[in-house]
Amino acid sequence: MTFYTSGINEAERLSASADGVLEMVRTQELLRRYLPPAPARVLDVGGGPGTHARWLIEGGYHVHLVDPVPRHIEQAQRIEGCTVALGDARQLAAEKESYDVVLLLGPLYHLLERDDRDQALAEAYRVLRPGGLFAAAGINRYASLFEHTAFAHLYRERMQESVGNILRTQIHDGKKAFTAAYFHTGEQLREEVTEAGFDAEVFGIEGPTWAMLKATEQYTGESVIDSPLFNSALTAARMAEPYPELLAASSHLLAIGHRRA
Repeated sequence: MTFYTSGINEAERLSASADGVLEMVRTQELLRRYLPPAPARVLDVGGGPGTHARWLIEGGYHVHLVDPVPRHIEQAQRIEGCTVALGDARQLAAEKESYDVVLLLGPLYHLLERDDRDQALAEAYRVLRPGGLFAAAGINRYASLFEHTAFAHLYRERMQESVGNILRTQIHDGKKAFTAAYFHTGEQLREEVTEAGFDAEVFGIEGPTWAMLKATEQYTGESVIDSPLFNSALTAARMAEPYPELLAASSHLLAIGHRRA
């Protein structure tokens, strides 16, 4: 939580860079593919400042957002029609089977221990109606390798050690630069949500060329959000969907499915 209270502006993360916009566009289009018709009741667990709640509300959905960071709750309160509450994904205040959709687009990678992730998934199962839509995001195990290659950091021995440790342990301890986080493989994410009672498919959100966008902006100093390169990266993400081996190349993973009865 310290990472999000120390000046990091989560509200800008999905709009300030090309790979952030790619994550936003792809998350939206994947969710829209499965969302029930509006108005459905959506519980946005770990919804941050309301980045996804905003477009869902604009689409006619009823959204209640829960987040453990007071700053995020203050930001989300400014979204007209969004109800909010300070809370923990592992202990939701919502009643049993009270939502049509439950989103966990952040909590799983902030929970380093499997028991904690299982508890968050059990709570999502509890508050979702049978047959309701469930979606959970994870950070890909290899994301830090691609990111620090794009930033040309890997010539430094200290960075090689840091990234190598993430690759081995699948955990970032949060002591430097980034929040404490767990890094999933696609198969692990599928296993966790399946064992929790969801029938789910796992998608690579950004696809295999997101780091190219990051590297280009790093070295040109210019945005490529409206460029042919961005459009090509977006197309590549869509084309990669039928090939599960390409999940390992994406920055984030998204498990989408439904609660079994």
